Amino acid sequence: MISYLEFEKPVAELEQRIAELRNAAEGDDVDISTELQRLETKSAALLASTYEALTPWQKTQVARHPSRPHFRDYIEHAFDEFVPLGGDRCYGDDEAILGGFAKLDGRKVVVIGHEKGNDTASRIRHNFGMGKPEGYRKAIRLMELAGRFGLPVVTLVDTSGAFPGVEAEERGQAEAIARSTEACLALPVPMVAAIVGEGGSGGAVALASAERVLMMEHAVYSVISPEGCASILWRTAEKAPDAAEAMKVTAQDLASLGVIDRIVPEPVGGAHRDPRLAVSTLGTVIAEELDKLGRYAPHELKRLREERFLTLAG
Repeated sequence: MISYLEFEKPVAELEQRIAELRNAAEGDDVDISTELQRLETKSAALLASTYEALTPWQKTQVARHPSRPHFRDYIEHAFDEFVPLGGDRCYGDDEAILGGFAKLDGRKVVVIGHEKGNDTASRIRHNFGMGKPEGYRKAIRLMELAGRFGLPVVTLVDTSGAFPGVEAEERGQAEAIARSTEACLALPVPMVAAIVGEGGSGGAVALASAERVLMMEHAVYSVISPEGCASILWRTAEKAPDAAEAMKVTAQDLASLGVIDRIVPEPVGGAHRDPRLAVSTLGTVIAEELDKLGRYAPHELKRLREERFLTLAG
């Protein structure tokens, strides 16, 4: 079953009417195909027009949709021969950040990303995609392996931010994020980062400091969540829609500002309506970008990253 968002209520009502009409017509000799086709056409048009005019806050809700594909979905349907690697060789393993060796379109890569989980138990196990220091140190270890073996790095970013708990601070959260960002910038191999859902704060940047940054059409990317920004500026999270508008969190805004390089289209109604198609599309786009980057020498790749981020900083 599709979990409808608040702004999708008109679509939900139409699709419910279609389902009821189908159920009522089962075993009946009355031909309702014309009426069904009319309602389905109307529903598809309403869905398309709704998603063409999403506000930044509505896009934030879509980016957080519980049925949106996550890291494991991309691994299962876009990559082949995934070999997971765990642990940071220092403290332990972090299930919020996963990674390992894989193949993408026949090319060997190292893939790293956030995993949020898809039900209550798995969300708790993966800490809702909020990485701890050991997760970022694991990412550093995998990037160093990629550099050693000459394998491109692909990162799939989907986090509301790094874990803000006391234990994370005790284990050096800020230092781990900084070193992960540094490891991205120092890679001697091509790196493509994709914001597939939420790209929140330093927890996202630590895996997204690549020479090519992609964003799914309805993903969001920002230094702080809209609720967090609203709480600071207006002392109430109810102003989150206004904060999302002002912060320019959408892929469309960030592409116009030069923060990201390419927007990856999603199925009509968001990636959660057709996860397989969304995963396949992103896999194809990442492969295209890796093909383009394959002609660059290691020093040129580092220069591309330096120019990109120094330009944005300036």
